[in-house]
Amino acid sequence: MNSFDLRRRLTNTLMTTLMVGAALAVITPLGIIFVHILKMGAGSLSWDFFTQIPKPTGESGGGMANGLAGSALMIGLASGFGLPVGILGAVYLNEFGSTRFATAIRFSADVLAGIPSIITGMVAYTLLVVPMKGFSALAGAVALALIMIPIVLRTTEEQLKMVPGTLREASLALGVPLWRTSLKVTLVSARSGIITGVLLSIARIAGETAPLLFTALGNQFWSKKMTEPMAAIPLQIFNFAISPYDDWHKLAWAGALVLVVIMFTLNLTARYFGSSRHQG
Repeated sequence: MNSFDLRRRLTNTLMTTLMVGAALAVITPLGIIFVHILKMGAGSLSWDFFTQIPKPTGESGGGMANGLAGSALMIGLASGFGLPVGILGAVYLNEFGSTRFATAIRFSADVLAGIPSIITGMVAYTLLVVPMKGFSALAGAVALALIMIPIVLRTTEEQLKMVPGTLREASLALGVPLWRTSLKVTLVSARSGIITGVLLSIARIAGETAPLLFTALGNQFWSKKMTEPMAAIPLQIFNFAISPYDDWHKLAWAGALVLVVIMFTLNLTARYFGSSRHQG
């Protein structure tokens, strides 16, 4: 073995070791966090956690059923606001991406994606909470939608760019209008990637707390009206974690475990759709 081959093998071994070390540096904190949350929260999970609301101060037991329902309602409403805007905006950028207006939209989306979520909550507070003279789940959903829109828009745009131009050209050559081609051909061809972006955006907003502090505020009881304060899992975790009561601390750890499992599931599902898109 000459000196060149030896140096090449040593370099390869060194770089492989560095890459493995970098991967472990990323995975290890995640593993530590997940194991600690599992250790602290698993013992507090029960059927009551998913079916009951928090007990009054001084009473043991209870759950976060109202928080689970509130999070589901606000995420669903935020998706109803944000997904159409994000997806249709991406279609516009894909079709007319070279115009100045499209460039401004793309730049605005990038800036909005980088704004801290607490700023988004303050904006929703000013635009909705103050005029409505009260906190509400509707304001919380709007704040979450503002976080969701840039993620969906930019992800969907990138997926639409990957659709072969020959599909669009074939559709247009057959006399299909541009709007129908965009919706029926381009979007359908990129549906797996779009679903991936949607799931990632939902996972992002599912754990947001700061915007909801300014908008939904939270509620210890059941709330079915979107114009009233409403409980959410992140809010309950925050409020219970800073409380001086051990029972509420246990509920906070249980809520954290449930939230982590939900986000973990959403990310795995997103990766599944992403991998199926590449395989397809």
